[in-house]
Amino acid sequence: MNSISQVPTIHVVIVNWNAGSLLAECLRSFEAVSGDAVALSRITVVDNCSNDDSLCGLDELTVKLPLEIIRNRSNRGFAAACNQGARGSDANFLLFLNPDTRLCAGSIETPALFLADAKNSRVGIVGIQLIDPNGNVARSCARRPTVWSMIGQSLGLDRSGYSIFPTHFLSEWDHCDTRVVDQVMGAFFFLRNSMFKNIGGFDERFFVYFEDLDLSVRARDLGWTSVYISTARAFHHGHGTTEQVKDLRLFYYWRSRILYAFKHFNIMSAAAIVFVTLSVEPIIRALALLANKRPEEISKVLRATRLLWSDLPKIMRGDTRSAAV
Repeated sequence: MNSISQVPTIHVVIVNWNAGSLLAECLRSFEAVSGDAVALSRITVVDNCSNDDSLCGLDELTVKLPLEIIRNRSNRGFAAACNQGARGSDANFLLFLNPDTRLCAGSIETPALFLADAKNSRVGIVGIQLIDPNGNVARSCARRPTVWSMIGQSLGLDRSGYSIFPTHFLSEWDHCDTRVVDQVMGAFFFLRNSMFKNIGGFDERFFVYFEDLDLSVRARDLGWTSVYISTARAFHHGHGTTEQVKDLRLFYYWRSRILYAFKHFNIMSAAAIVFVTLSVEPIIRALALLANKRPEEISKVLRATRLLWSDLPKIMRGDTRSAAV
């Protein structure tokens, strides 16, 4: 017997920032799930002050979809925009969906019915199989990081084969079976609305990156589990909205890593991660770019490093405002 007697209701939140044509492609792909046994209560696109044409031509889709568009006057960041889009929702489930994804038949029905089943009552978050641009099953599930695994990633030791420095993503697993995992990728983040509200949504200090990991860890600590379902799939382009700003992408990744470390590790462990991130990793990245004959990209690493150094006092104070970059 299902714990939800009626057809499950889904509220989809898509945060957009200069996604170009990918956003429209994502919204058009909802045609593929029109036969899914769920009710789409709302699709909310939260636009973080895009300066491209990604919102152009979406009005025609409001005829077919329960679509609303929220236009922010500034880039509020991914976590804040997700919370903004989900605020006030009374749907059974929320789906946080990246604009560089495309749905397939069953993409929404399968996770919804899984969570609606009473025997899965302690499952709070679900992900599905993501297919990359080459048609391969992406390694989209991740481990809960440790201090050593984070340091290993900074130093490039996560590919050394030593168990003390595991890769963040479960690259050794083919993702072809359903199982409990520590984290599913935020590109397709399907969860119980009641749980999301109870744990306070995303932590808005994470401008982008690590917000999905942080929420998964907090949910796990409260007794909820995350499950990857291999019997449903969607296409995921990957880096669809950040490929154009590699320096800012690296800065925000580093910034969120440090925020996560101070939130979930002790002060000495967090300090070690800060030291490696600020002092060692930029050198390793620059040497790797030279070895791979991409010296022109070293300037992006240097800019990301400068931004991180300048933003460090705010990070240490727990300032929720991101650097103005």
